[in-house]
Parts: sequence; C-alpha cells; structure tokens
Amino acid sequence: MRIAIIGMGKMGRFFKEILKGYSLFVYDIDAKKLENIEGKNIIVSRNLEDITEFNPHLVINAVSLKNTIEVFKQIEEFISPKVTIGDIASVKGDIIDYYRRTKKPFFSIHPMFGPTFADLEKIKGECVVIMEESDSNAKEFFSTLFENLGLKIYHFSLEEHDRTMAYSLTLPFVATFIFAGCIDIKTVPGTTFKKHLEIARGLLSEDNFLLSEILFNKHSVKEINRVQSQLEYLKHIINQKDSETAFDYLNSLRKNIEG
Repeated sequence: MRIAIIGMGKMGRFFKEILKGYSLFVYDIDAKKLENIEGKNIIVSRNLEDITEFNPHLVINAVSLKNTIEVFKQIEEFISPKVTIGDIASVKGDIIDYYRRTKKPFFSIHPMFGPTFADLEKIKGECVVIMEESDSNAKEFFSTLFENLGLKIYHFSLEEHDRTMAYSLTLPFVATFIFAGCIDIKTVPGTTFKKHLEIARGLLSEDNFLLSEILFNKHSVKEINRVQSQLEYLKHIINQKDSETAFDYLNSLRKNIEG
C-alpha cells in the first residue's frame, strides 16, 4: 500500500514511524520538519504536486486543524478521485461538512494520546477513536494497525465524537486554565499544588492554535456551564460550613471517579 502523510509535525512523524513498513510519501511546507527523514521506502517532498506521481492509496492529513480543509482542497487536483483521504483532528467541526460534500472515500480518526503527556514510543493502553462513517477498508486497516499497537479502540460517529471530546478534552483543559489563571507562583507550593502546576505548564506548552481549537468545539460551552454549576454548589457548601453536606459531596466525588 502507498500512503501519503501531509504534515510532519509530532503526529505526522508518529504515523511515519508506525507505517514505515509501507511505501510512504511525506510532505511539509516547512523544510526543517523534513530534516533527517530518510529511508528506502520514503519519498520526502516540499512540492505537493509530487503526490500525483506517487499515486497513493491513502492520504493522512496531519496538518493543524485550522489548515486541514485547505490542504484537502489543495490536494484534490493532484490525486485520483478513488484515493481515500482522512484526518486525525481532535475536533472534527467543519471537516464533517467537507466529508459530506466530497465524493472521495474518506476516513476520520483521533489518536487520543497527545504529545504533551503521552510518550509516543510507549502508547500501549492509550485510546484512539475511529469514526463510524469512515470507509470500510480504511476502518479495517486502522483497526488492525491500532490493535497491533495495543491501543484501546472506540467507534463514534463524527457528531458524537465532538460531543464526547467536549467532555474528554475541553473539561480538563478548562479546569487547568482556571488553575493557571488563579495561582500565585510565589506562594509556598505543596505537593498537590506542584502536580497541578506541572500539568498546567505541560498543557500550556502546546501550540495556541491547538488549545483554542479544542475550546472552540461547539459543545464546549455546555461543559463550562457544568463547571460553573459545580463551583456554585461548592461555594454554597463552604458558606454554610455544613460538614454533613460537605461529606456527602466529597463521597459523591469519590464515587464519580471510581470507574
């Protein structure tokens, strides 16, 4: 199988590594991201037109979310209508509408092991989502690939994915942002404080576009409203200084995270 990977960021390079047994075409507009990429089965290019001669069976669009649809449009004239195209974006958003309009077979996946906290060389047990609307052959290909890597595979529709990601990504992002916005770095840090600070620094080391794209998920506000509701209830408990209510609340939290 011939596979083209467009975008050699962290995840593009990850797919380049796990697919190195195949014939690969890797492209990026940034020459620095193509440095030290070599191999007998790899074509490295900064010219997108070269993909025509490579004639891929599968195209993995691994650029940033804000550029994903534009890249799809750019490669349309260079590949056969029969080529299966797909994305790895954290939020599908407008990509859903693009897939609905395109006549090409497509796939959509989301590896849920971001480079901030996951070791991309030790991903066994991490999670990945394969969208239900994906081309059947692509679903079979990626299912086998991910199973061999020891990943936990979930299947969602494109719409269901974004609703789920608002919970799985936006919620912890928002909690971390609130912590980062309220802390006084000069305070005496306890162990818990330091652990939260480590998480905040790790998350905020990510690209601004990635972070904002997660926030701009159309389902994010619903999760933020849930956070506000929890904060208001917590304020009520603190103001009342009612130990019994506080204990009930803490026990409910313990039960909520048991799974």
